[in-house]
Amino acid sequence: MRTLAFQMPDRGGGPTGPRIRVGRPSRRVRTLLMTLGVLAVLGMAFTMFAGFWTDWLWYRSVHYSSVFTTTLWTKIGLFFVFGLLMALAVGVNIWLAHRLRPPLSAMSMEQQSLDRYRMGIAPYKRWLLLAITSLVGLIAGASASSQWRTWLMWVNGVPFHQKDPQFHLDVSFYAFDLPWYRFLLGFGFAATILALIAAALTHYLYGGLRITSPGARATAAATGHLSVLLGVFVALKAVAYWLDRYGLAVKSSDFKATDNWTGLRYVDANAYLPAKTILFCIAVICALLFFATLWRRTWQLPVIGFGLMVLSAILIGGLYPAIVQKFQVQPNEQAKEAPYVQKNLKATREAYGIDGTKVSDYSGTSKTQDKATLRDDVDSTASIRILDPNIVSPTFQQLQQIRNYYAFPTNLDVDRYTKDGKVQDTVIGLRELNLNGIPKNNWINDHFRYTHGYGVVAAKGTAADPNGQPVFTESDLPSRGDLGTYEQQVYYGEKTTTYSIVGGPQKEIDYSDDSGEKTTSYRGKSGVNLANPINRAAYAVAFSEPQILYSGAIGEGSRILYNRTPKERVEAVAPWLTIDGDAYPAVVDGRIQWIVDAYTTTNGYPYASRTTLGDTTADSLTATNNSRAVVAQQNQVNYIRNSVKATVDAYTGEVKLYQWDTQDPVLKTWMKAFPGTVEPKSAISKSLLAHLRYPQDLFKVQRELLTRYHVTNPTTFLTGSEVWQVPDDPTNKSGNAVPPYYLSMKMPDQASQAFSLTTTFTPNGRDNLSAFMSVDAQADSSDYGKIRILKLPTSTTVDGPKQVQSQFNSEQDIAESIKLLKGGDSDIEYGNLLTVPLDGGLLYVEPVYVRGGGLKYPLLRKVLVSYGDKTAFEDTLDQALNKVFGAESSTTTPPDQGTTKPPATGNPTVQQALDDAQKAFDAGQTALKKGDWKAYGEAQKDLEDALKRAEEAQSKAGKPAGGSGGGNKSSSSPSPSGSPSPSGSPGSG
Repeated sequence: MRTLAFQMPDRGGGPTGPRIRVGRPSRRVRTLLMTLGVLAVLGMAFTMFAGFWTDWLWYRSVHYSSVFTTTLWTKIGLFFVFGLLMALAVGVNIWLAHRLRPPLSAMSMEQQSLDRYRMGIAPYKRWLLLAITSLVGLIAGASASSQWRTWLMWVNGVPFHQKDPQFHLDVSFYAFDLPWYRFLLGFGFAATILALIAAALTHYLYGGLRITSPGARATAAATGHLSVLLGVFVALKAVAYWLDRYGLAVKSSDFKATDNWTGLRYVDANAYLPAKTILFCIAVICALLFFATLWRRTWQLPVIGFGLMVLSAILIGGLYPAIVQKFQVQPNEQAKEAPYVQKNLKATREAYGIDGTKVSDYSGTSKTQDKATLRDDVDSTASIRILDPNIVSPTFQQLQQIRNYYAFPTNLDVDRYTKDGKVQDTVIGLRELNLNGIPKNNWINDHFRYTHGYGVVAAKGTAADPNGQPVFTESDLPSRGDLGTYEQQVYYGEKTTTYSIVGGPQKEIDYSDDSGEKTTSYRGKSGVNLANPINRAAYAVAFSEPQILYSGAIGEGSRILYNRTPKERVEAVAPWLTIDGDAYPAVVDGRIQWIVDAYTTTNGYPYASRTTLGDTTADSLTATNNSRAVVAQQNQVNYIRNSVKATVDAYTGEVKLYQWDTQDPVLKTWMKAFPGTVEPKSAISKSLLAHLRYPQDLFKVQRELLTRYHVTNPTTFLTGSEVWQVPDDPTNKSGNAVPPYYLSMKMPDQASQAFSLTTTFTPNGRDNLSAFMSVDAQADSSDYGKIRILKLPTSTTVDGPKQVQSQFNSEQDIAESIKLLKGGDSDIEYGNLLTVPLDGGLLYVEPVYVRGGGLKYPLLRKVLVSYGDKTAFEDTLDQALNKVFGAESSTTTPPDQGTTKPPATGNPTVQQALDDAQKAFDAGQTALKKGDWKAYGEAQKDLEDALKRAEEAQSKAGKPAGGSGGGNKSSSSPSPSGSPSPSGSPGSG
């Protein structure tokens, strides 16, 4: 580089200044740019390493490293094998086309114009060949690595020991083998087409092919080379025709009997199947003609053969089936399609586990005249749950949150617990960490100080106290009650979505009570140790959190916890499973365990109709709470089993997978692919078994299928005369399906109550009731999973859920009472509308909650009950039942109002305000019964004023309204005198 120089005056008095060279800074810039480039490459490499390394550390921490390594090596193997095959297929054909090039001594004008391109690439031929083959190899390898599930299922597949009715092959061929064969076929097509394009371009560039030149368009060598490639393509097409024959058994098509029909119909078996066989034979002959050009050196016969194949595909594969459908099937469709519909009915019912469904006729009306007997039968038939877990979360929040940095999930759960030898339905939730409620958000508080929730809160599902509040069986902070002693810290939960760093020098907030904050340090072995500087650097990069690298709050013993939601952890350790949308907590053997249901699925079950999980599991709850949606929402499946029950320890995060369906071949296949990851069913303890239940998402899929597949007669199925639908949720105007409800009840053929999951059906396009469905959800029951359907007569109409809700709203007395409850700024919230079969009729029960009048949470105020043509709207369930049946129960026992004596508030101002609120509430109730609306309105104003005074006094004291710093057991307990406790927040009437 030329150096520029100029002279400057010498400030020291010399005649000339020193020479200044401009070239040296440019070399420094190049050096700097090279350094920055190297650093950028190293940064990218370390970022990739950090992602890999943190994944490996996490899987090792949960003791599922075999899942990580098996998946990783499978992906790497597929990447290199198929990437290399694709690179070889393209590279060898380019090399061969170049080697078969003709001499260029007598070039045509066309070839002379290409000469500059040949000369341009000549020095770089090898590098260009390497670049092209590497690029196609990388793309092909990346595509192949995504097929790791298909490969593992093919290589580890076990038989179903069931054969399809058409080809008499084991179902495993369609579920495990056919998907892999189709992938290989697709890869073969891609490799052949790319090789053909690459070879043709090379031949053209080097004169083997000519477009505009006179004479022969192709040399003999080029003709033979390209003919072989075309022959391979046609041979692959022959294989595709042969596989298409079997693909008919799992082919989806629109059919008026169902939108998701799968399997052969009459036209498939009698037109498409023979057409595919004929086309296979034609393609084989055509491929042989292409191969014959190696000797004949002419394309005349193969081109004729290829044209014949295309024409045959149009006539035999397209026109002929259309003629058969038009002139044979449509004039007599029921007779022609009936045998194939029968196969679809059988396969679909087997694939979704609904083949054992018991359908019984049910009259829909009671014949018993003795109303006292009917009233007593209610208590023995069902333990009616009036506490709706989907509404009372704000009530739990207000009464049992205790501190703002705790929160409950939007939807609570229903479980069963034993008290005094009696099993009772219980609404349960965990007091989980709520980072939005901590006093000050910063990095230390968010990730070091506030790291976990604390304790279980549970309430009786069948009772409420006189104030409309839940009857807590486990409450306060620390939690205490009927559940005994257990590890209460909740490090893993549904609301725990951020990472925490625990176990180091920084102490964690455990909980607070009147004596102040209690601190702790994590003692578990969960998470990844951050003592290693490489681990810290990797997590600083992976989480984009540089403070992890240098923070003094991290030291010896520090561990990072992440992937903390139960569904997230199970999905990570078992990526072959589909996870149910509702994980629920249970206290088992002194520990809080999250229980997660998981499914094995396939879309390759012959003749079984497909369904989309996201659509069939959607209801009014998933519409308002995305966390309740099933994982892998858009998966289309036609076989599903609840094959795995998983648990996640709320303290240690330990994940355990238990084999639940011991006969499921899909699970056996995955257990063979990932040995040691799933524990046998015998490992489930009795205490855990008592809390397992039938999963909601599986039930929703089955009920959707049963809207059509409750019919076993193919003629009836084709006419669609008995199609049902899942009704919309009548308690709101969302237009979404009503969710299924857990309820302890007995069906007409059962001797005693069983924990069940229930739903209703209505006729397609109408609102009256057509059927009631329940499944035995009690895992330790011999009838677990047994589906029962009570089918109502079509000759008479029985009110469905929407009609019953409309009846509730339209009756004048009820409408006036509801209007009164809505007075002021109060809102009405309808709870779950429960349906219970009773002596031939159907009993409907719906709790009604009121939120308002100064309260921020719903309280149970009324219960709606309907049976036959009788309707009641009373303060309690017993009163409503007594009114409907005109008799009192002989077995009614006083309601359980709690377990402990209420503590005093410790604040005279608050106590006086709550006393005034209780008096105003009692005055309002008295006025309500007398119909004195003026007095009732005055009582409501007094109530609101008293509640505001109580809230202001509590705020000044630094405690949440409605309870002391140590909890609010008083909200569900009677005072010593038997009157409602003054420390519970009274309702608005």
